Amino acid sequence: METTFEQQLERPVKSVLADFPALGALLGEFRIGCVDCGVGSCKFKEIEDIHRLAPEAERDLWTRLARIIEPGRTAQLPVRERAPAAPAASASPPIRQLVAEHRWILRWAAVIPRLAAELDLNREEDRRTVLAGVDFIRHYADRRHHGKEEDILFRYFDSGLDVLQAMLTDHVAGREHVRAIEAGVAARDDAAVREHLLAYAVLIREHIRKEDDILFPWLDRQLLDSQVGQMYAQFLEADRRFDRDPRQLENFVAELEARFDAAPAAAAR
Repeated sequence: METTFEQQLERPVKSVLADFPALGALLGEFRIGCVDCGVGSCKFKEIEDIHRLAPEAERDLWTRLARIIEPGRTAQLPVRERAPAAPAASASPPIRQLVAEHRWILRWAAVIPRLAAELDLNREEDRRTVLAGVDFIRHYADRRHHGKEEDILFRYFDSGLDVLQAMLTDHVAGREHVRAIEAGVAARDDAAVREHLLAYAVLIREHIRKEDDILFPWLDRQLLDSQVGQMYAQFLEADRRFDRDPRQLENFVAELEARFDAAPAAAAR
């Protein structure tokens, strides 16, 4: 028996997309990447609440989605009263700190293609550089940054949330790439190290985009003021316990950027 648009709203996103493939392209127009999501078990009606469109765009989206599911019928669109989305600058201090850390991780990811293109593990300098990159990922991106997410932020929410599970899956995948890079350096396997460096860069860029644009604003809206204060204190304590100077790890990225930026000029002399 055919189900109505209203009934489809209660089904998992992936199931609805499987039954109505044309929905994927429409969602893509609104930069909603449910087609490529690794989980996709959020309810169909929750799409916009997570992605947070402007009201007029939301009405347009649901109207067009309804036309695909039930052509020729005016469907009852989901209506929710909600506060307007807060601008990024008004994010809570803990979330702003995570976003600031993202900037350094993205700067490292931006250098990776240049490092990979020139990689020669027979050169000691290249081996040292790659292992320094592993050190940056392992300590700055993973222990310091992902540690705050996993041990503090995510614990304020239901651990079974699909979107959190998807982020944790990305964290695990990143660690697997790091281990493969380290093994490749030991074996002096240029191809393997290049493959996993580039794969890590793609993974982490998309991961950060989802967190900055979708997950963090959504989580931030759910937090009580008292929880924000608690989290801020917990972040400070986590930074106090961190046994590395984050500025030194950030300096590695800045120095690598300077090295590659200076390389064309040096070659021309």
